[in-house]
Amino acid sequence: MPVLPGAEPFRHEGGEVGVLLCHGFTGSPQSLRPWARHLADRGLTVSLPLLPGHGTRWQDMQLTGWQDWYAEVDRELRALTARCAKVFVLGLSMGGALALRLAARHGDAVAGVAVVNPANKVHGAGVRVLPVVRHLVPSQPGLVGDIAKEGVRELGYDRVPLHAAYSLVRFLRMVDTELPQVTQPVLLMHSAVDHVVPPVDSARVLSRISSVDVTEVVLEQSYHVATLDHDAERIFEESHAFIGRLAPGAGPTGSPAAARGGSTSGG
Repeated sequence: MPVLPGAEPFRHEGGEVGVLLCHGFTGSPQSLRPWARHLADRGLTVSLPLLPGHGTRWQDMQLTGWQDWYAEVDRELRALTARCAKVFVLGLSMGGALALRLAARHGDAVAGVAVVNPANKVHGAGVRVLPVVRHLVPSQPGLVGDIAKEGVRELGYDRVPLHAAYSLVRFLRMVDTELPQVTQPVLLMHSAVDHVVPPVDSARVLSRISSVDVTEVVLEQSYHVATLDHDAERIFEESHAFIGRLAPGAGPTGSPAAARGGSTSGG
């Protein structure tokens, strides 16, 4: 199936500081593209991949699981570490969980982690029957576009494939056990009101990681997809300042610098 317009991956060749961005469950790179562009415009090398099964139709995602999604970002991280002196991992929602697992498993290869509304658990009574129901019902209505800002749309699936949802449940449980292995500096930004991933998930992440350099930012004006919402610019600026503090070669904070000789792809 062709990729939906706007869901294409994004890559930019910049300097020796690299950034890997991970999008969320049933979402696409569209939700993180402004964030990726912001960092690319400031001279960073940026990779924002499209996760397997995403960005086309929900039936394609039904054939994938967490192993496929994690393998994609793991490959991208390895490619960035071969190219860059320092690499940071960023993510939204499930993408935040992917980023945290990369940090837990890759150690010093990850210089820092910045996540927005990271998922830690699939909530709701339906989780208990999901192992059985997924064999009887292929999908259920999904929740995309949880955005407070009027006129802004998230590109994602309006249905949740239940085989993939069951895989997500297993993945988040596994990541929760691995959070104590996260020792890198962490910037965690979460919305005060989130109709998809409640703030308790962020609290759980903060209580489980072993990092001593931790910054928590509460986003008062945005819902779940905060990277497209009222607090988007704050997310972009906070994350660039975080990266600049840990990797001075990332360029002056808040000062856009067009990457010389770089190339941008992915729409």
